[in-house]
Amino acid sequence: MKIDHTGIAVRRIDEAIEFYTVMLGGKLLHRYTSEKPGVETHIAVIEMENQIIELLEPTSKTSPIERFIRQKGKGVHHIAYQVDNLEEAIKDYESKGITFLKETYRINPYGRRLIYINPVHTQGTIIELCDYNGQ
Repeated sequence: MKIDHTGIAVRRIDEAIEFYTVMLGGKLLHRYTSEKPGVETHIAVIEMENQIIELLEPTSKTSPIERFIRQKGKGVHHIAYQVDNLEEAIKDYESKGITFLKETYRINPYGRRLIYINPVHTQGTIIELCDYNGQ
């Protein structure tokens, strides 16, 4: 398992993109919007050397990112870990008593399957597990 990316909650994605690309020298790889219920987010994927950052701006008052910003403020939202096979990883963790936020399971437009571990198991840190088997 390795870190896939870090998700960062922001209020103004254009300003954040400019900071990460112009000031820090990152490269904008993708930019898209997901209006699916339970997502409702503008997303910008920035490559920084061999690291990926996802900038996340809420698109509605019901967005989980909006709720996160209201409760905890802007900043690191989640850390994503890449696994070899998401379905197998879910089964393995569930056999050890770990639960998942099942409503977060999805495939993004670039084929990444993902799900969030219930933060009650992680001392409050939001952890995403993901794989690229959908590509």
